Amino acid sequence: MTTAYSMPQKQPAPKSVLNESYLLDLLRKHHLLSAEQHDQIAMQKNQQRAKLLRQQQSALTPGGPSLPPPDLVDIIVSLHFEVISLPGQELTEELIMRQVAKDQGLPFKKLDPLDLDLKTVTKTIPQTFAQKHLLLPFAIVNGVLDVAIYDPQNIQVLTEIERANQIKVQPYISTKSDIRKILAEFFGFQSSISAAETNIKGPSVDLGNLEQYVNISSTIEIASSDQHIKGAVDHLFNYAFEQRASDIHIEPKRDKSVIRIRIDGMLHTIYNLPKAVHPAIISRIKSLSRLDIAEKRRPQDGRIKVNHGGSEAEIRVSTVPVAFGEKAVLRILDPNILFQDLSHIGLSAHDLALYQGFINAPHGLILVTGPTGSGKSTTLYSTLKNIATPEKNIITVEDPVEMVHEEFNQISVQSAADVSFSTILRNILRQDPDIIMIGEIRDLETANHAIQAALTGHLVFSTLHTNDAVSSVARLIDLGVQPFLIASTLLGSMAQRLVRTICPHCTEEFTIDSHEIKALGLPVTDDGILTLKRGKGCQQCRGTGYLGRCGIFEIFPMSEALRKLTSDHASEATLRDKAIQEGMTPLLTDAWHKIRRGLTTYEEAIRISGTA
Repeated sequence: MTTAYSMPQKQPAPKSVLNESYLLDLLRKHHLLSAEQHDQIAMQKNQQRAKLLRQQQSALTPGGPSLPPPDLVDIIVSLHFEVISLPGQELTEELIMRQVAKDQGLPFKKLDPLDLDLKTVTKTIPQTFAQKHLLLPFAIVNGVLDVAIYDPQNIQVLTEIERANQIKVQPYISTKSDIRKILAEFFGFQSSISAAETNIKGPSVDLGNLEQYVNISSTIEIASSDQHIKGAVDHLFNYAFEQRASDIHIEPKRDKSVIRIRIDGMLHTIYNLPKAVHPAIISRIKSLSRLDIAEKRRPQDGRIKVNHGGSEAEIRVSTVPVAFGEKAVLRILDPNILFQDLSHIGLSAHDLALYQGFINAPHGLILVTGPTGSGKSTTLYSTLKNIATPEKNIITVEDPVEMVHEEFNQISVQSAADVSFSTILRNILRQDPDIIMIGEIRDLETANHAIQAALTGHLVFSTLHTNDAVSSVARLIDLGVQPFLIASTLLGSMAQRLVRTICPHCTEEFTIDSHEIKALGLPVTDDGILTLKRGKGCQQCRGTGYLGRCGIFEIFPMSEALRKLTSDHASEATLRDKAIQEGMTPLLTDAWHKIRRGLTTYEEAIRISGTA
């Protein structure tokens, strides 16, 4: 057993962040507050505290835990002062606590939920103790327990944790809001999972899809278990929204259930749950999305509409049987992301003008190409939203419908009822459409219907899975479409990819020889030493150097010369050379332009292009 560690006794007594004179003098001394701001706080603090207290009480949920009254840090943050030594930057809780940490000789910790271990946070100290003293144990490294605290004076309380856990404790300063938020989320999720695990009785060996062990619960057990699982799923949804996740993966393993979320295209493991609660979580999600709970042998698709932060979002649910049970993938569809202004999706001025020329045409076929997850749905929905008017009848045929929107007439493909792309397209022209969006052209029949609709005076949008825009012509020919039909209907095609953007909070410049970049396959036109940008990695971007994503594009417009080449069965290479000669910007060239502008890095361009 590890010997208990004792905190040093001869160090000066730590100052309390609740000591108002200490805090004001500290911020004034280090030029985070001006003399005028210092005096304003002294005069207005009681009035502002009363205002914050009223807001706090009105926000409390009935039966929920009460909070201590606002302290001086809350008051200063609520006044939204500009930092006198950092023009344009607001004085935040984090800036204040970083200065307190520096003054007290303690490290500051920006708490990131993705870096925290659920077991360490919830099993080290009791929830009531953590909430009372605003403590958060967040990691155990080399036999040392790292604990985030809000008030430096709570260092004295850490001796109790050391004695109880027989482990050395390293204190870190953190913000009160982060500690409270993570305590609520983690303990709330853990209590739901623990209660559900207790109520769900099952065998010690789970054979997943190979064999199902059935235990019949009483009515009381079912109700109790359902309530806890409901809370766990709600916590999971809220967590995903707060972390800007695009997907949630719930995966059954041999002896546990793994939950991962995708942020900016990258998957992160967030929870390892007891295997016993996995079927209940899947059943809850299937129930919310109106899927057949009893059917575990076949893939199913459904959707959930949720309210988050006052705005609606949709979650598309897909379940599929795997070796150890059912896996669920939930795609989060935020209307604020799916429906954007076309000038904000990343198109250059030249490409935006070309694309707007396509979508304002009276008729013809427009193709958007790229692999899964390249942002095609965002481009198409943003386009339809941009051109939708009460005078236009827009009909979409999707598999499945990504986001329900009242301005469009949306039809979902249903294979079980023999409602496919081709069967719908046979009858869709009787619905008097002006604009048709086909989710994907997969076969010759669907392609022919799309071509015919374009020939008969309709504007048709669709997607194809090709590597670049020019390849869309070859793909249609491979499906069996006659080249002269492509030449007469195709207005143009657009290929796209998504790249992660450099985090604006930790951007730095660096130099690199242009020959190194050229060797990677990027179309570098400069010679000599280049100055580029990258992210150093910070708390806001979780050390990745990236925050958010933007598109890179290649737009292939069908000029008269290209139409003639297509009708004459010209090769893909010939079409590409001619398009570039006429001004087409290839994907990698667009990526290089965004690298030079400091939006992304050459590593991202290589990752999405596969040139290395």
